[in-house]
Formats: sequence, C-alpha cells, structure tokens
Amino acid sequence: MAYTLTVNGTSRTVDVDPSTPLLWVLRDQMSLVGTKFGCGVGMCGACTVHVNGQAVKSCSMPVSAVGEQPITTIEALSENPIGKRLQEAWLDVDVAQCGYCQAGQLMAATALLSKVPQPSDADIDTHMSGNLCRCATYIRIRKAIKQAAGVAEKKEG
Repeated sequence: MAYTLTVNGTSRTVDVDPSTPLLWVLRDQMSLVGTKFGCGVGMCGACTVHVNGQAVKSCSMPVSAVGEQPITTIEALSENPIGKRLQEAWLDVDVAQCGYCQAGQLMAATALLSKVPQPSDADIDTHMSGNLCRCATYIRIRKAIKQAAGVAEKKEG
C-alpha cells in the first residue's frame, strides 16, 4: 500500500505493507539509517524518532499509524534549537562511548526539553527511562541534558 510520509520536512511516498514498522520504512525505504534497530519490541529506545513532536519507538509503530503526522529523525535534529543545544552538550560532556543508543537518547532528550524546559533529576530519570545505554553513560546523559537546559548541577559533598 502507498503511504505519503513527511519526514524531516520532505514528503516521500513509499509502497509497503501497512504493518511494516516505521523503523524499517525509514532505514530500508528512505535510507535514513541514523535511527537504530535495538530490540525490535520498543523496550530499548535506540529507534526513537519524533512523530508530531512526540518521542515514539519506531520499531513498534506500524507505518499505517503515522497518518499525516510529521516525522523527525536524528538526521534533522540540529534543525530544532533544542536538539542543536543537546547535540552540542553531548559533545561537550563527551556522552557517547559506543554511540549506538545515542540517536535515540538525543531524540528522547529533545522531546523531554520540549515539554519540561528545566527538568529536575527525577524528570530526566522518568522521561529517559525507556532509553537504554549498554555503556551506562546515564550520568553524562543527565549532565548534558541539564547543560542544554541551562540547569546548574547540584554539587556533591
């Protein structure tokens, strides 16, 4: 079946089965490979994209559920001022180790700061809990989110 999707501001038509996960449409049909396959069941967050500004796990969202809602992937994140600040903070804090989960982490963090511009640790922990990092860079992820939000870190001790 033909679907016309608006991805990163561009309309593209794909002919796929309605049950095809959005992840595979993005990667296989549109060659947008920044969105990663992790678990395939929406548990790890590596495949997080924005659909109508909301962070969604693209591996468990069928293309037929998108409708006319705009999709944003990691490839266009720097066009969002919040996304750009987060990318800069990610580099400044040196968040990534292996980097595999980082596209999903950045997409989730951008959705967080869009809703909660100055998040607490609890806000960050709650919102980011659906995104796993095998390298366990969670402390640096939190620090980068706070830096991008302009929230001062609490001093230990």
